[in-house]
Amino acid sequence: MFLRRVGRTLPVSKRLFSTTISASTTSNMDSAIDELNKEMEFVFGEAPPTSLAGSGSNQSVAQDSPTLPSEMVGIESSLTHIGSKGEAQMVDVSPKEMSKRVAIASCKVILGRKVFDLVSANQMTKGDVLSVAKIAGIVGAKQTSNLIPLCHNICLSHVRVDLTLNPSDFSVKIEGEAASTGKTGVEMEAMTAVSVAGLTVYDMCKAASKDIQITDVRLEQKMGGKSGTWSRDK
Repeated sequence: MFLRRVGRTLPVSKRLFSTTISASTTSNMDSAIDELNKEMEFVFGEAPPTSLAGSGSNQSVAQDSPTLPSEMVGIESSLTHIGSKGEAQMVDVSPKEMSKRVAIASCKVILGRKVFDLVSANQMTKGDVLSVAKIAGIVGAKQTSNLIPLCHNICLSHVRVDLTLNPSDFSVKIEGEAASTGKTGVEMEAMTAVSVAGLTVYDMCKAASKDIQITDVRLEQKMGGKSGTWSRDK
């Protein structure tokens, strides 16, 4: 662009042109960013990180991998399934000592009176509910590492699944036990056993009622390992 002045063609000062446009552009951009930040804060409940917000501060966007929030610093070492940058990881148990590991878990399947009577009389159309669920629970315990991503593939030495009919609330109480001699616990195996057994009870009985509930899946006791013995307070 050129301006005609005193009969001569002079180039417009690049410095003047740049300064004029920059001031106007910066003002408009800052205003737009402020509006965007307010909208993001309204939607997500908090403002975006300051490193992404201001154009006038000439701050650059960090290109490094994400790290743990500041409130997690100092406790990350106790979170064995979380790496230094917050990523999920499988725990390395190779330095741990071999020991006998046992875990007991339980759950309840509330059937309702109609289904409870059918199960008690072994009259469900799919067959023997308690026997099929028992086998399913044992198989489930052995498949735990395939179902839970960060569980170790361990060699189980024993799995027990017991199902007991409880007429007081028309339910089935399920108890599962898993045992192994190794470097990691078997709590997840015991809990998976009772969960799969409970789901199997539901599957065997769902044609008779959709109101069946699987409740109170929990660890009852564990033994072995660095933390020793633990039992749930009754």
